[in-house]
Amino acid sequence: MATARKSFETILLDRSWVSQQDIEKARQRKKPGQELADVLVDMGAIEPQRLARALAQEYGMPFQAHIDPATLDNELVARVPINYAKKNRLLPLGAENGSVTVAIVDPANYEPLDDLHVLFGKPIQAVVAPAEVLTEAIHRAYDQAATTTAHDLMIDLDEEGLNSVASELASEPRDLLEADDAAPIIKLVNGLLSQAVKDRASDIHVEVFESDLVVRFRVDGMLYDVLSPPKRFHAAIASRIKVMSSLNIAEKRLPQDGRIRLRIAGRDIDIRVSSIPTAFGERIVMRLLDRAQALVDIELDRLGFSGDNLQKIDRLIRQSHGIILATGPTGSGKSTTLYACLSRINSPEKNIITIEDPIEYQLRGVGQMQVNPKIELTFASGLRSILRQDPDVIMVGEIRDGETAEIAIQAALTGHLVYSTLHTNDSFGALTRLVDMGIEPFLVSSSVLAVLAQRLMRMLCQNCRQPYTPTELELTRIGMAGVRLDHQLYKAGGCRACRNTGYRGRAAITELMVMDDEIRALVMQKADGSMIRRACTAKGMKLLRQDGAERVMAGLTTIEELLRVTHEDIE
Repeated sequence: MATARKSFETILLDRSWVSQQDIEKARQRKKPGQELADVLVDMGAIEPQRLARALAQEYGMPFQAHIDPATLDNELVARVPINYAKKNRLLPLGAENGSVTVAIVDPANYEPLDDLHVLFGKPIQAVVAPAEVLTEAIHRAYDQAATTTAHDLMIDLDEEGLNSVASELASEPRDLLEADDAAPIIKLVNGLLSQAVKDRASDIHVEVFESDLVVRFRVDGMLYDVLSPPKRFHAAIASRIKVMSSLNIAEKRLPQDGRIRLRIAGRDIDIRVSSIPTAFGERIVMRLLDRAQALVDIELDRLGFSGDNLQKIDRLIRQSHGIILATGPTGSGKSTTLYACLSRINSPEKNIITIEDPIEYQLRGVGQMQVNPKIELTFASGLRSILRQDPDVIMVGEIRDGETAEIAIQAALTGHLVYSTLHTNDSFGALTRLVDMGIEPFLVSSSVLAVLAQRLMRMLCQNCRQPYTPTELELTRIGMAGVRLDHQLYKAGGCRACRNTGYRGRAAITELMVMDDEIRALVMQKADGSMIRRACTAKGMKLLRQDGAERVMAGLTTIEELLRVTHEDIE
């Protein structure tokens, strides 16, 4: 094992990468059990990559800047407990030429390497990796190596395990992958949550019926059965979830709402819990939000916007005043699109404030307010307060009534840019909906900049999609009759990566109606949605189904999926 010729502090001082003042300040801030290097990184005194490279050079060890979880040996990873790997900041990468390569953060901490030498029975070759790189790799590696599913955990459910639940319901692990709770119900609920995150589920449904109990996941907008525990365990499972979400476990007659904050494989998961009473017991639905992933993916182009629509929306969201509406049914991604718009224009020069129900994403530099009807904090009252905060941009989670609509439009007319959502099936109906709410047509025509309608459409799994040649009838149904194909289209297959559904991930299809003089004149005449639609299509506006058809022709999704999500738009 290589040994350092100098102390850690001396190495950094000799290279002039930190000052003596930084070292002293870090020692003062250092908490028990915390590494001095981590304190220096947190202070911004040194970059993690530079620190790791310096330590590798000084100890005569290889340096590894990146770790690809796909290349790891899962069998080696599984032999090292995750809490041991986290505590000692190490990860086995693979075995080659009779030795095991292990990534480490601190070369001076050689005792754990001796432990691994005994565990694997082979020489250990250490490489130095940046702390943040190794931490992320540990989380991904153990999530990838975990093979126990919630279904596997059902075998532990016996009467003895059920009786032991009561005394252990309140125990809470720091990270579910580290949980070693003995109680089978706790292990089952933890397993459900871990599997849901791994399967990219947005919701977990725990549904009780007369003679059975069913757990289902919603993945890419569709519900799938996951397992069916014996019904006698329903009360224990419901109690465990309610304890985790700080709900009243004794109250089973009234609906309750709660919240769980968890770390699963190092990912910060926010879970909103809803419990309602039914004839056969409490039904529980958990909405999962991966906060870190949400912020990574919240870009318009990643959501599915492209071409002319992307250019238009990018121009509209930078206007100084007016109102932009996003429409569509529940679960069509309206709020996420507005978040992406806010993220795109967010800057220190703008004062952006939102009122939402609930707050789904935390945006840095944006003031976000949660609706609370219990204290009469509604969209309308909250919006009035926001206007006294000197905002440049306002986002209203939803326009539900005429009062909120009136205040939002007045805000748009007085120099504010307002984003909001409406529940209408297409972009054309949004204008007539505002008039139906009691807003004067001249206010609607002068304040609305554009209306965006969208749907979320499942994308084909690229691992198992199957080429085929569509019939003329199929092409006619998506408005592509007579189109000459110079390539094959694809249909859904099925593999392990997509849970044998043939689809993996979703993207938005959109129609964007930009207000012009002709549309404003129709609004003033109180024209209905169909008249506005004909005027827009006559000028070449792309409709939802046309946008989706382009995705089909590009081999990204299927004709069946397009017909499913645009069913209500069939004329």
